[in-house]
Amino acid sequence: MTDGESGEYDALLCDDASHEVVLVDCGPRETDVILALRKLTGLGLRHCRDLARQAPVTVLEGLDDYEARSAVSMLRGADAEAEWRAEPEPGEHTAPSP
Repeated sequence: MTDGESGEYDALLCDDASHEVVLVDCGPRETDVILALRKLTGLGLRHCRDLARQAPVTVLEGLDDYEARSAVSMLRGADAEAEWRAEPEPGEHTAPSP
């Protein structure tokens, strides 16, 4: 290593961060949202119904950018309010406020 080099490495910009899909609001077409959740998650109808009624809730984690956007698109097509977010890196979680 030369004097100008450091031993630390920066994250590569091409590394795709892991994303999560959040169902913010079920909307007026609950049955369509439940069926979309079932298709996306592979869970049973009862579990998908519970997820839809618990909104806002994270429904998928560990997705790449394309998968997350596709899932959000499917949920929005069922008139749900959904968004995708980059998952926080380990250690980025903050302590809850008192």
